[in-house]
Amino acid sequence: MTHSHGDDTLKKGSISLGGAVGMGTGVMIGAGIFALTGQIAQLAGPYFAVSFVLGAIVTSFSAYSYIKMSNAWPSSGGIAMILQKAYGPGAIAAAAALLMALSMVISESLVARTFATYVLRPFDIAGGPLVPILAVAVILFAFLVNISGNRSVGLLSIIMAVIKIGGIALFGIIALWSGGFSFPDASNSAAGGFDATGFVASVALSILAFKGFTTITNSGGEITDPHRNVGRTIMISIAICVVVYLLVAFAVGSNLTIDQIVAAKDYSLAEAASPALGQFGFYFTVVLAAVATASGVLASVFAVSRMLAMLTDMKMIPHSHFGMPGPIRSHTLVYTVVLASALAVFLDLSRIASLGAFFYLIMDMLVHWGVFRHLRQEIGASGAILLSALAFDAIVLAAFTTMKLGSDPMIVLYAAVGITAVFIFERIYLSRWTAPQADVGHKS
Repeated sequence: MTHSHGDDTLKKGSISLGGAVGMGTGVMIGAGIFALTGQIAQLAGPYFAVSFVLGAIVTSFSAYSYIKMSNAWPSSGGIAMILQKAYGPGAIAAAAALLMALSMVISESLVARTFATYVLRPFDIAGGPLVPILAVAVILFAFLVNISGNRSVGLLSIIMAVIKIGGIALFGIIALWSGGFSFPDASNSAAGGFDATGFVASVALSILAFKGFTTITNSGGEITDPHRNVGRTIMISIAICVVVYLLVAFAVGSNLTIDQIVAAKDYSLAEAASPALGQFGFYFTVVLAAVATASGVLASVFAVSRMLAMLTDMKMIPHSHFGMPGPIRSHTLVYTVVLASALAVFLDLSRIASLGAFFYLIMDMLVHWGVFRHLRQEIGASGAILLSALAFDAIVLAAFTTMKLGSDPMIVLYAAVGITAVFIFERIYLSRWTAPQADVGHKS
């Protein structure tokens, strides 16, 4: 049986600028609005809208490293390429890339569970077997679309992005108008229970709401005119999401108190739509949530499967076909869907969201340090911006860790064990932490 390795199935220019923006916003809005708004409000209190703004600022600094690298070397599986060029084909690059892939799989399961929660909300079903069943169903839907090819993903991403962004904007404007623009008053009842550490920690989850821009980086080799469009796509996607997030945050805050948002944190938008728009608004929001979260899973599955294929091609992770025919990308697509489905079925997703934040921030810091230490002169990057991005990540990570040590110390332990295990596994597999750039054999 023969299997294709590498990029032989990569179709350069198969994703348009609009399709790439659709994928990026698909991941961001799917996770940010519907899966994380309640958790962010729980930490940030009446200032949860500001947390989204700070998350966007930190993400914009972080995006600088990825944009500069992608402009120089656009590649499918771009984060793996960035890390390998910075550290060589050793365990540090491989472990950091694997942490990114795992955080993306975690996001898939989180958004899939959120899809199920909203879809079942009209039936007053808040738990039971139907939640994981529907979560797995939407993951399988994403698998079927992805297996049909890049054109299907790009076209469906554009359609779903237009529907959900337009719908969410309409919801936000009407709900904000109905609520009388009274965001501060609606939130005062819970304002005293939140401190500075909790607010800064909330930015870690806000960053997760924007990290979908890495979907664009990971598909850089397939985007039309990548040297120009990768950076444009990332900044357009972040800008769109900032507007949508702020609109919805103020709309929700105008109609619910923080206590009510936290109590309904798994379906806070639907809860806010009821007083503002009545029963129609409730069902309208449920449909929007279904579209947004489904597109989030679709885009995330697309990106992480290609990232794992690139890691395999770069000999950074082991691979087994398990008797499956077809190219490596088809295999990693299956692995991605199976792992995300398992997480959606068996794990507490509030903890898993925290785990994803730990994994992502560690990976992001390694990217910034690697680019600053080894590549900034070659790609013409500003050292000040790179160090600022690194510092922002460190501050947010420290606050998030401190907060979790007080509220849920076990998740900090789980994260530490998981991260350590990934690095030990890669060190054993690759037998070295770093390698000279001359040893890098992958052509991006």
